[in-house]
Formats: sequence, structure tokens, C-alpha cells
Amino acid sequence: MAVPARAALGRDDGVGVFLLAVIPGLTRDPRAAWGPGSALRFGRDDGARRPWRSRLALRLAGMTEVWGDGEGAMILDEIARCIGASHVLGRAQLAGRAIDYWTKEPTRALGLVRPGSVAEVAAVLALCHGAGQAVVPEGGRTNLVRGTRAEADQILLSLERMAAIGPVDEAASLVTVEAGAVVQRVQEAAQARGLRFGLDFGARGSATIGGALAMNAGGLQVMRYGSARAQVLGLEVVLADGTVLSHLTPYAKDNTGYDLKQLFIGSEGTLGVITRAVLRLVPQPSSVQTAFLGFDDFAGIPTLLQRLSRELAGTLSSFEILWGGFYDLNTGAGGMRAPVARGLAYYVLCEAEGFDSASDAERFEGLVAAALEAGALQAGAVDAAIAQSGRERAEFWRIREDFEAEMAAFPIMGDFDVSLSVGDMEGFAKALEARLGAEMPGHLGLHIFGHLGDGNLHLGIGLPEAGLKPQLEALVYGLVAERGGAVSAEHGIGVSKRAWLGASRSAAEIAVMDGLKAALDPKGVLNPGKVVG
Repeated sequence: MAVPARAALGRDDGVGVFLLAVIPGLTRDPRAAWGPGSALRFGRDDGARRPWRSRLALRLAGMTEVWGDGEGAMILDEIARCIGASHVLGRAQLAGRAIDYWTKEPTRALGLVRPGSVAEVAAVLALCHGAGQAVVPEGGRTNLVRGTRAEADQILLSLERMAAIGPVDEAASLVTVEAGAVVQRVQEAAQARGLRFGLDFGARGSATIGGALAMNAGGLQVMRYGSARAQVLGLEVVLADGTVLSHLTPYAKDNTGYDLKQLFIGSEGTLGVITRAVLRLVPQPSSVQTAFLGFDDFAGIPTLLQRLSRELAGTLSSFEILWGGFYDLNTGAGGMRAPVARGLAYYVLCEAEGFDSASDAERFEGLVAAALEAGALQAGAVDAAIAQSGRERAEFWRIREDFEAEMAAFPIMGDFDVSLSVGDMEGFAKALEARLGAEMPGHLGLHIFGHLGDGNLHLGIGLPEAGLKPQLEALVYGLVAERGGAVSAEHGIGVSKRAWLGASRSAAEIAVMDGLKAALDPKGVLNPGKVVG
């Protein structure tokens, strides 16, 4: 169902500004309490009221120190009147705040607004749309492509106040959540009812559902449960002009026209702002088996993946690969304990989760033993360890998920998130290592790891200076394009990869994306400069 919202901003006779917005949550008299289903008008009417400009000047006199002056202060003032002044932060209040967890780049935004309901989100966007004011939606600030970077004349929109979860519907295996809910909180709410939310990744404790859906996040269990897109049954989105599209369906089958939610999942906040979602849940497994295996030869790894996928009866949840350099770094002096021998070429961290502890464990152990037996004869595992406790399992995963040692070793790093077919991975890695040695001999090292089970590799390359990053990007993305891979597997495009979108998408595909952006956001006010446009 759509809730229309329209706003027009323009000069009348050169003295005042006329603003009319039909938005739930706004009132006719700006001095009155905000009431539902009415209209807001600022401007001179029949002379009975004071001229708009005089009223604005009085209001802004007290807000200049917080929000600055000029048109920016005007729009922040109007937003504050809609959602409450305590939920609007000005530029000065954002000083020293980094744009995201991964970068020291400071926030330059005009301000940050925090609506507390879908009606307030619609009101904010309608006001900004009418004024031609750019808005950058923000989640948990964990994205890796500067997707929430805001320019000095743009406003950040955070849904952190909209974090409601549930209740969990156990019978239907679903939960409705607001976009500001933290992923880990959703996981915990599901687990408390014997269910699981299938999306999981390292930033689970900070990332929000809205951000995860906007980026179509992947993570550690995509091969079993799918990416963020696969977890969504229904979605609520607010368009650039404040129109609310609410289709919060509690069922999987719905062939009533276009599946509009898929336009917004993965759109990085450029087509609309996600406010709520109905999420699919699955039964919580009752058993878990985790193993680390070491290999001298890559050829045995795809063979192991195929065998585990076939013989674990659908319980294989994760199949991670680490090149030797990354494993050795994280298990070196001062690092984590090495569960299997260091100095090998490749490592696999695999995990199966089932519903029968005894038989699951027996089957898993048998397959790991078979992999070791194969290694004695051909390209199988040469060492293996199975976690014997929850503590050991957590230690195994820390080796894969911990980046502190890498960040210390590579203060300046080029990091990449790419997709390739499993058959291309070994050749890609060898070609990259050779090209780095020949073309960038001053680089500090190469680390490779990733989700081999769904064709996703992460690369960390140390650089002696930041100015070499464009050359490095051209090298890496050129090799990816030669193999028909994707320059972004799960991190999105944002600002960082926008120039390289054409390496993975055709001109015709990008033209369609541009057309969708123009249709849904004709003024280009939603997260401008990201993905396309």
C-alpha cells in the first residue's frame, strides 16, 4: 500500500518561500503539535501572520551555533520541528566522527537526523525532496566501500531509533523488524525461540538490518542459507519523495506483479530507504562440528567441498579458505594457537550444523579422516583438527575473522572483495602474485582468504604509500574481469568501486540501472554519487 507524499518548494514574490507537504505526521500550524494526516504551510497568507522570512530569522538566531546558517540551517530546522530537535545533530556536533568503522575520514555532513517512525522518515524525505536536499541513509557504519560518505551539503539519515524486533512468530518461522535493529540482536531473538536468522558476518554486533539489506550482505553461511536477499519475505521502503511502499508479506509465495522489494535490496540506499522487513527464519541446529584442514595442493580443496556437500546431508554451513600467508600471520608470535601445522599452502575451515549430535559427529569425523587418507595418496589434506569444545570452535573462527594483525602489518592496505568461479581461483591468485612482483615490487605482502563455498575471495595487499591504490585497483580488477568475475561479491559498490562497475556489468545493464534511478529518484537526492549516476 502506498502513502503519497508530495512537497513543492519555490519562491512566491521574492519575499517568502511556500512549502506544502502532504505527509502523515505534519500539521497545518507550525506552532501546533504534530498531528496526523494534515498539511504544513509556511509563508505569508493574508497578512494576518508575520512574514515568513522574519519568523525564520528569529528561529535561526538561536540555532546558528548548532546547525550553522543559510539554507542548510533552514532544512535542519524544519526537520527538527518534525522529529524533535534532540534528534537532529548539526555539523559541529559531528566533528571528529569518522564516516565508518574502517576509515579515519571525518564526517563532513551538514547534519544527521534520526527519525523514530516510518511516518517521520516519510516526512523527512518529503521535506528534503521538495527542497532538493541530498540525503545519505546510514546504518551501522560498517560498510567497506564508503557507501555512507556524505558531502558537506548533504544530510545523514540514521534509523538507529527504529530498532524494534518481533515478536518472533514461531509457527510461521518469521520475525518483523525495524531497519535500525542490529543483526546480532535479531539472531539472538530468533535463537531464544529455537530458530535461526540465516545471515551472519563478522560485523554482526554493529551492522543493522537496514544496512545489511541495502548492501545485500553475504557472510559466512551464504552457501547454506543464501545472502541477505534470501532472508526477506516482505519489505517496507520509503521513496525519495516520501511515498511509503509497505508490502510486509508473511509468506514466501507472492506472484502479484513485480517483486518490488528486490529493487531495494542491494541498492545501497540509492532508490529508497528500507524501514521494516519481514525476515525468514529457519530451525536452529542442535549440533555443530568444526574442522581446520591444511593442504599443500589446491586441487584437493574443491574435491573436499564436493564430497562434504554431497555426504553431509545438507548440513554443511560454511566452507572457508585461507591461503598460507594469512593463516601463518594470525597464528604467529602473539597470535592465536595454530590448530594444524603452519607453513602449508592452503587451509580450509569448514563447519556442519545438524539436528542429531551423535550421528552428525560420527559422519563428520569420518569425512575428515577420509580427507587425510586421501592426502597420503594424492592431493588431499595433510593435517586436520576437529574442535572438541565451544571454546576451540571460537578459536578456530578467530583465526579466520581476526584482522588486527593484518591491519598492523599493512597500515596502508588495498582490500578487495571479488567473486570468481572456484575453478579460476588458483590461477587468479598465482597471476596476481606474479603481477604484483613484476609491477609493484615495493608492495608489503598479499593475503587471500574467503568463502570458497560461494565463490568469494577477499584480498589484502600492503602498500608503501596510498598513492599506489589506483594502480593496484587496475591490476586486481583487470585480472578479475579477464576471468568474468565480479568486482564486488558482498561489500557493494558505494564510492570506492563506482569507477569499476563496468568491469563486471555491461553498458546495457548500467543503462537500465540509470533508468531505475531516474524513475524512482528523479531529483537524485538519495545517496548521490553511489553505485550509478
